[in-house]
Amino acid sequence: MNLELPTISDGQVEILLSDLLEHYGYDFTGYSKASIKRRILRLYSLDKALSFAEFRYRINNDTFYFKRFVEQITVNVTEMFRDPGFFKTLRDVVLPKLGTYPFIRIWLAGCSTGEEAYSISIILKELNLLHKSLVYATDLNPIVLEKASQGMFAMSQMKQYSENYILSGGTNDFSSYYTANYSLAKFNDELKSKLIFSTHNLVSDHSFNEFQLILCRNVLIYFDRDLQHKVLTLFDDSLEGLGYLALGTKETLDFSPISPNYKRIPGEKIWRKIG
Repeated sequence: MNLELPTISDGQVEILLSDLLEHYGYDFTGYSKASIKRRILRLYSLDKALSFAEFRYRINNDTFYFKRFVEQITVNVTEMFRDPGFFKTLRDVVLPKLGTYPFIRIWLAGCSTGEEAYSISIILKELNLLHKSLVYATDLNPIVLEKASQGMFAMSQMKQYSENYILSGGTNDFSSYYTANYSLAKFNDELKSKLIFSTHNLVSDHSFNEFQLILCRNVLIYFDRDLQHKVLTLFDDSLEGLGYLALGTKETLDFSPISPNYKRIPGEKIWRKIG
């Protein structure tokens, strides 16, 4: 009995990516080829498509399946107060500086299911800045945004999130921010009141506001160099003078066209715009 693993060639990956661009306007052509191929293959074997032609036909003609496809190939790994040292720097250094402004606009790009957005909301509340802030939380994927806007996360995660919160400098009782609802923790409406969730495609959409703080953590690692530069230029266009740009632990502004205009905060992947 011959149990061969299903396979898709590089050429077939290219065909799927150009289909997505043509049919739906989603441009994945600048994503890292290896990582996108890995995810496509995973879905292909998971859903036991009979042939590549059938797989392609479903993506192009079945909108529900297309949504599933996008959900599977965009990365959604996140947690509240992930990398607590980063959030401690936001709490101790960045947000107090922005606190002197009459109004604070924050863009959280690639917000996934929203854990990071609620983390920022909690810190803003504790610094007494929530009332004069707006956090625009955007993602390419409408399905994860729908989840994010509900503000409900697995109760089983709360112990870990509470530990992260304390390590990030939080001093309140973390459970005061949510109510237990069976297996879910529902976060307070006040935290949600300053969050605006909306779709935004970093590859094809333009700047839509001027921000004092932009966070885009662990998204650029999936892009090739050209697309990284394009997205960083978009952030630069969207950031006010003296604003802050925060990236993920394996990401950097170094070698990008905008890097001469920025000065890095010691210890964290946060840069301040000086040029």
